[in-house]
Amino acid sequence: MARPKSVSTEIARPPLKILRQLGIVGLDTIEPIILSALATETPLLLIGAHGTAKSLLLSRLCEALDVPWRHYNASLVNYDDLIGYPLPSATGELKFIQTPASVWGAVAIFIDEISRARPDMLNRLFPIVHERKVQGLPLPLLRFRWAAMNPPASPDAPVDNGYAGSEPLDAALADRFGFVIQIPSWQSMSESDQLRIIHSNAEPISPKTAKSLRTAVHSIKEHLPAVEQALGSVFAEYVRCVAQHAGRLQLHLSGRRATMLYRNLLAVHTACECAHPGTVPEDSSWLTLTASLPQIASGATIDHARLQLAHNEVWKTMQLDRADPRRLLAAQPDAVRRLLLAMNFPTLSTQEFSGYAADALAGLTPGGRHAIALHLMDSGAASRLIAAVAEQVAALFAEVAVAQNITMNIHSGSAQHQAWQEVLRVSASLSKSDPDRTLIENLLMGQWSKGEIARVADVAQVLESWTSIRAFNRRGNSVRAA
Repeated sequence: MARPKSVSTEIARPPLKILRQLGIVGLDTIEPIILSALATETPLLLIGAHGTAKSLLLSRLCEALDVPWRHYNASLVNYDDLIGYPLPSATGELKFIQTPASVWGAVAIFIDEISRARPDMLNRLFPIVHERKVQGLPLPLLRFRWAAMNPPASPDAPVDNGYAGSEPLDAALADRFGFVIQIPSWQSMSESDQLRIIHSNAEPISPKTAKSLRTAVHSIKEHLPAVEQALGSVFAEYVRCVAQHAGRLQLHLSGRRATMLYRNLLAVHTACECAHPGTVPEDSSWLTLTASLPQIASGATIDHARLQLAHNEVWKTMQLDRADPRRLLAAQPDAVRRLLLAMNFPTLSTQEFSGYAADALAGLTPGGRHAIALHLMDSGAASRLIAAVAEQVAALFAEVAVAQNITMNIHSGSAQHQAWQEVLRVSASLSKSDPDRTLIENLLMGQWSKGEIARVADVAQVLESWTSIRAFNRRGNSVRAA
């Protein structure tokens, strides 16, 4: 797909590094995200260690924009602090006695320590962030909804990260923040930036600096329609493809998130293009993608190296002709289906075909991996593999194709002994007419001897994985038709 590298504009270019002009040092890399969130009024969540200027950032922005804002500590605030005190009117309508801290007159709100809020308070904050409503009543003045939290512990590998009480954010609430940004740490900053922070003081924001910020936000708003017209179809295709790759990394994106990502891509590219004419979509889209994943707020560990490989692969694929088989393969989210499709395209390079095979093997459990290896060997497709993948396939194939000769001492009644008895029972129950009978017997015995089958339940898991992939392989014609 041919695509423009940049979009020209006649709009005046705002000065660079506006956050530095506001006294915020070390956030240059995420400045386009911050400006995009302001221009599009997209809810934004900041994640970072204490002392990383999360609160200072919004306060300086609101001061420069002359925007009334409220700062709430979610771990301490009560609902009455947000909405005031309810008082029925003479007509029966519910009115609220407003206080200087209530949300009604705010144009911007900053919900600090959102990961420490009580569950009931999180449920009440939800409609404010998502709908700009409270108690079902609209907040017509509210435009900017920002929140902040310390890094949560990973639910998969909880460790003491020094932030006891900072819980992973509810996935549904995290998904309502369009941008989810990790604030750079002090340690990641350059020596010069660290010294600037040490010597910094809260100087008043000059009219010139305030104008620079307003100009930048206005430029993004004005330029956004032209960017969507020029790159909308490109970014839409990018979202569709990258969502499939993200799913393989256990970063499942909802339909809502896909829409948010598309809007974010347009806004961030506009911000980058306004500040740096000639910005290519590949660069702005990577910045946007890493700032649009709500899983970060839930404590998920993101493999950024693999994610960037996926990002690069998507852009590489998008440059291909629509008739190119690699484009069809990239659109297939299931690794096994993708491999079966790839077997129909002899024009693929050895490296490319081996990559599809390696992905399929890596995503399967014992039994399924062996079934794929058998299919590759029986079809002759194994000859198209590079040496490292071919060796893996050959080893898996040997486990099912060669009779196992096992001599081991095991303790009667142990889990290992019970697993062995289950292997014998399942093997004896196989139909003599089943063409896979010998293969399955070899598979189960080989997996038991290697310790992969250590419990009775493991036998059924290996057999189920083998059976499902063998059936899948036999339906290869239907996969080709699809």
